Amino acid sequence: MALTGLVLFGYVVVHMLGNLQIYLGPAALNAYAVKLREMPALLWGVRGLLVVSVALHVWAAASLTRTNMAARGVGYRERRTRESTYASRTMRWSGVILLLFIVYHLLHLTLGTVHPSFVPGDVYHNVVSGFRVGIAPFFYVVAMLALGLHMYHGVWSLMQTVGLSHPRYDRLRYAFAALITAMVVLGNLSFPIAVMTGLLKEPSSRSMATSARR
Repeated sequence: MALTGLVLFGYVVVHMLGNLQIYLGPAALNAYAVKLREMPALLWGVRGLLVVSVALHVWAAASLTRTNMAARGVGYRERRTRESTYASRTMRWSGVILLLFIVYHLLHLTLGTVHPSFVPGDVYHNVVSGFRVGIAPFFYVVAMLALGLHMYHGVWSLMQTVGLSHPRYDRLRYAFAALITAMVVLGNLSFPIAVMTGLLKEPSSRSMATSARR
């Protein structure tokens, strides 16, 4: 769980940082996508690693759930939460939401199957037009909130699993988990919000023609 979580955590951070290039304009974001496609070994290697990591992460979660349930066959007569957080108690639900979102996200912005005006290779257009219609912005916001809960507890728990846990430094552990989670969630939420508020929009035909002449 910890090792696959580390892989997925690293990818989420790098993916968000790469997508921030959308604020540099269509040329920058599309050029970034082209560079990735020009390195097929790296691209497909990362994709393969992610598929294996997601599968093992889901398996580990299911295995731990079964182990926890088997450890106590009879439920508690009265349940009081003292040490657990809301994020830790909802890990299964946030995980299911994220799994569904990954499938939708691939169909929407990678394959274009459920995108109303998907243009292969034009990542900027696909993002901006994709967040202007349908349920995509709503689903994206809900998924990012679920990611925040899942990632916060996951990062905190990951550091504990690998031994980075000590009463003297636990506050730093909490602070790091909260900070990195806030950065990723706010960065990802900024994309649909920027589209819906008009901060990000498709360039006019005149400006595109000017760029082409340059």
